[in-house]
Amino acid sequence: MIRSMTGYGRSRQILDGREILVEIKSVNHRYFEFSARVPRAYGYIEDKLKTFLQDKISRGKVEVGVTVFNIDGKDALIEVNQSIAQGYVDALRKANESLGLNDDLTLSQLIRLPDIFNVRKNNEDEEVIWNDVKIVAEEAVNNFVAMREAEGQKMKDDILSRLNYIGELVSQVEERSPMVTEAYRSRLYNKMCEILNDKKIEEQRILTEAAIFSEKTAVDEETVRLRSHIHQFTSLLEIKEPVGRKLDFLIQEFNRESNTIGSKAQDVEITKIVVELKSEIEKIREQIQNIE
Repeated sequence: MIRSMTGYGRSRQILDGREILVEIKSVNHRYFEFSARVPRAYGYIEDKLKTFLQDKISRGKVEVGVTVFNIDGKDALIEVNQSIAQGYVDALRKANESLGLNDDLTLSQLIRLPDIFNVRKNNEDEEVIWNDVKIVAEEAVNNFVAMREAEGQKMKDDILSRLNYIGELVSQVEERSPMVTEAYRSRLYNKMCEILNDKKIEEQRILTEAAIFSEKTAVDEETVRLRSHIHQFTSLLEIKEPVGRKLDFLIQEFNRESNTIGSKAQDVEITKIVVELKSEIEKIREQIQNIE
């Protein structure tokens, strides 16, 4: 199934007393490019996340955000910094004695002073944390992929419509091409009549010149290849694996054949068709830039 490289997915779950949020978003990029925002204390999960997502996302500039909030506070160990607290008490009482103030120092006043508390994280099992984050990331990436697939379906429908139109334009070129040769033969005959002033004209010479012109301007090979490319392109759109790079290569072949037709065709009508053909190819190429 065709997937867009633009997507967004998120999941929030409470697991083992922790509220975990994972958000994934991406834009188009030639390759897989990963960046993450994770809490400093959980930096070790960044590489694990990259490996996990790389199995599910082949292309795109992917940004992941992770937050972990311990609801019951079990991740923190809070202790009073006894030495600093004692230092505050001693300094304040010494100031009190020298200034002759009342000693009204209380615990509630003391705890407002800076650096009274030491907050340390309890030792946590990294594997348990990662497994919980992975569960949430799994749901987030499923939502992310679903959005990519929905966008991809819209792109596929649009591309198929344009491919059908390109097929119609190719038919117009095939229909018009023999007329160009006949028109050239007719112009050549009239020109020779004018030059020779109604003298006997060698019909075989006219046919020979027309045949040479036809060979130079023939676009049969190009139109056949274009039809083959249309068929290959349509088939690739049905493949479940990522096909963005293959489509990018194939659309270059579309351009090559249309350019050759334009350079060979010595006819205004075919030139107009080629202009329209290249316009549709370019619109498809723009779509392909965002296909995984």
